[in-house]
Amino acid sequence: MKKLVLVLIGILSLGLLVSGCSQEKAPASPASKATVLKVGATAVPHAEILNVIKPTLAKEGIDLQIVEFTDYVKPNIAVAEKELDANFFQHIPYLTKFSTERNLALTYTAAVHIEPMGIYSKKIKNLNELAAGAKVAIPNDPTNGGRALALLEKAGIIKLKDGVGVSATVNDIVTNSKNIQISELEAPQLPRVLEDVAIAVINTNYALEAKLVPTKDALFIEQKDSPYVNILTVRKGDENRPEIQKLTKALTSDEVKKFINEKYQGAVVPAF
Repeated sequence: MKKLVLVLIGILSLGLLVSGCSQEKAPASPASKATVLKVGATAVPHAEILNVIKPTLAKEGIDLQIVEFTDYVKPNIAVAEKELDANFFQHIPYLTKFSTERNLALTYTAAVHIEPMGIYSKKIKNLNELAAGAKVAIPNDPTNGGRALALLEKAGIIKLKDGVGVSATVNDIVTNSKNIQISELEAPQLPRVLEDVAIAVINTNYALEAKLVPTKDALFIEQKDSPYVNILTVRKGDENRPEIQKLTKALTSDEVKKFINEKYQGAVVPAF
């Protein structure tokens, strides 16, 4: 009987030992997966700026996935339809007009930078050389078209009706002393038509993509106090999502400000 008890105790002890070893060798529970955040952007400078903050967000458990676009329509639709969490490509007047016209519940959480719009040419070196009847290309979307016309007015090429502001269209031109011929084209196409027109009014992101240096190549450029601040756009109601707040903070960090100033040399200006 005594031997039987000893045998049972030995078996029990061996079982506990094996159990303990199994617990020690059990794999650790897998780390929680990073939160995926999909953000749409045009390539330059928006995607470049987003790439700067990818490592910072990764440390905070966010996998920032940048989806590049070459137009100004799809990114807002994609956010509204929840294909994207946010986008970074547009200024406030464009977002306001676009979301109102299409009844989209979009807003913004960060004002990041200003991209001064400029007038460019491969045919003349000074606007005084602009000939009568010259061909002039501007963006065809309503907001940037109005902005381009306002810039042409500031440059002394045309005169618009008083008070039209960013809502200006070619029909609002009241003085056109050089009888310039205005063509309205998709914004991404404007750098490609410089060989075919006398001048083109180009958004800075597309100018940069075409290897143009705004502060050097533009014949005339918006001042740094331009109201066209580029923003981080999200769906209304998503402003307080923790990952959106982290993205907003990263986009308005000293790291981003330093990058913008050093990389773009005044062609892109921090707005924070």
